Amino acid sequence: MPWPPHKPYRFWNRRAWPALCGRSMNRPAPWPCGTRGQMPLSRTVRRCCWTRRHERRHGPRKRVQTEGPLEGIGWFCPFAGSFRDKKSQTGGKAPVKNIDPLMISGKEVLPLVEGGKGISVSSGASSGAWAAAGGVGTISGVNADFYDETGALVHQEYKGTTRRARQQELIAFGIQGAIAQARKAHDVAGGRGRLHMNVLWEMGGAESVLEGALEGAKGLIHGVTCGAGMPYRVAEIAARHGVYYYPIVSSARAFKALWKRSYSKFAEWLGGVVYEDPWLAGGHNGLSNSEDPAQPQAPLPRVAELRAAMRELGAPERPIFMAGGVWYLREWQDFIGNPDLGPVAFQFGTRPLLAAESPVSQAWRERLLGLKPGDVLLHRFSPTGFYSSAVHNAFIEDLVHRSEHQVAYASAPEGDKSEALALGPRGRPVYMSAEDLARAQAWMAEGLSEALRTPDNTLVFVTPEKSREIRDDQNSCMGCLSGCGFSNWAQNEEGTTGKRADPRSFCIQKTLQAIAHGGSVEHNLMFAGHNAYRFATDPFFAEGRIPTMKELVDRILTGD
Repeated sequence: MPWPPHKPYRFWNRRAWPALCGRSMNRPAPWPCGTRGQMPLSRTVRRCCWTRRHERRHGPRKRVQTEGPLEGIGWFCPFAGSFRDKKSQTGGKAPVKNIDPLMISGKEVLPLVEGGKGISVSSGASSGAWAAAGGVGTISGVNADFYDETGALVHQEYKGTTRRARQQELIAFGIQGAIAQARKAHDVAGGRGRLHMNVLWEMGGAESVLEGALEGAKGLIHGVTCGAGMPYRVAEIAARHGVYYYPIVSSARAFKALWKRSYSKFAEWLGGVVYEDPWLAGGHNGLSNSEDPAQPQAPLPRVAELRAAMRELGAPERPIFMAGGVWYLREWQDFIGNPDLGPVAFQFGTRPLLAAESPVSQAWRERLLGLKPGDVLLHRFSPTGFYSSAVHNAFIEDLVHRSEHQVAYASAPEGDKSEALALGPRGRPVYMSAEDLARAQAWMAEGLSEALRTPDNTLVFVTPEKSREIRDDQNSCMGCLSGCGFSNWAQNEEGTTGKRADPRSFCIQKTLQAIAHGGSVEHNLMFAGHNAYRFATDPFFAEGRIPTMKELVDRILTGD
């Protein structure tokens, strides 16, 4: 029978309800909150968002004006995380499915996750605000900001004379930053939601930073998300500190390898698995050699394959976080309540960038609002060697330009490489084909007079100014990655990858620190998901509107 809201509160008690609906006390009754499924009567009454008791516990229900598929006015229950619009109240089928709370990191919260982003972009202020709205906030554990006794931002300066010494400074900075941001997020969240820390497994000193942060922020961080590599040891570290771990994978095959090697020993601390779509996500992506970057695959069958693998291996039925390409929930209805997928949460990485609590600069916000389809490029210039996605700005264009001004060479004549080109102050010859020699001479005449050798036996032609910048950046390496293609640093006894430093890449630490602290959005790396162009057409951000995180979460719950 339909829910009659005209009845007084005291009418809906344990005696009246069974008599009205013809059910005994032990039989299931409809859940008036509008969520799917049925529950025993006692829980129905206790959790019903239409009762005064519920409102005293969880706050008043909210009257929400909706647009698009949920036209009209409805009621939102903050506890159940469900939405009842006019259509559902009259018995019709709502166009957007309800999303129910999930148990994440030991607490029932909204299955909405703020995606972790790089240096200083997922801050304590932004993640704490997202958690305060009832979801899962994520601070960045990658060289985050920290502050002095007066609350002023500490500018990170490296004084070590060797790469290894500078890396130790970087690790110390990273631990201080993660602790500072965790404390900030905890204060802002006020005990609501959950707080996770995001770690790049391939970052320099990842294990040391993770250990130090979890020890220094004990009880403040509830989970650790970790990707960009194969984080085998994150399970052991998380279990030792009593927090949940969430590996970031892009295929069922990757999870199988992690589970068999390590995770099966720490199954109780597996909080969930983040499926990051390798064709849609921002930042570093998990494209493997068996996948074509130009041939994207639909996420639904890949997530279903991941869940099937988890069940086959005996992993606990924990949520899968769908990450990459998530903008409107109404576009992901096949994922909600799908038994083949099990519990699913949705991770939003790009959309929160424009929230009021986001630390990005005004220039960054304006650039995002002006993006068009195709303005985000999937490339492989990163010193990690992974594919990654970023806004196609002047910084990316310079990297493209370098790779285009490149020819193969040999140190001695061989095959068609018979034409000599003198390089450097001593005029040492290198050999290339006649066609490449003509191209190289033309580039040098245009001012690209410096030829830099790459690990692939090619020469890249750049200006003298760019050559000095590249060499200075390579010499200033502070070991921010476990292995860096740009500087040839490696976190091993030799301190090197054993390969020549690659001038076709860049210093990722330098450029991310710059853009995170007000640097140019045209001449620095600007990570973004491939859906970032949707800011321009999203009515929620029309006319430059900057919502709060709470407003954004409420908007997401409507389906838009």
